[in-house]
Amino acid sequence: MTISPEKVWFDEDNLWVMLSDARTIGAPLAWFPSLLHAGPVSRQGFELSVHGIHWDALDEDISVMGLLAGFGDQTRRNRKRAA
Repeated sequence: MTISPEKVWFDEDNLWVMLSDARTIGAPLAWFPSLLHAGPVSRQGFELSVHGIHWDALDEDISVMGLLAGFGDQTRRNRKRAA
């Protein structure tokens, strides 16, 4: 069974996602610097897919599995390893 995002919203400090299995999960915006520093209009510019959420203008992709596992932005970690 694939768990997909059905609704996304924000409060001052968090990203919230309602999932297809009726769970709602939240993650601090601090985990995703591009979302943290984006304005409200930019944050609303997302597309939902079967596996996650994509912000084309922000070059941000968040997978449902990553959120469930407690992973934040993986970009920085990968850059540090490559350096």
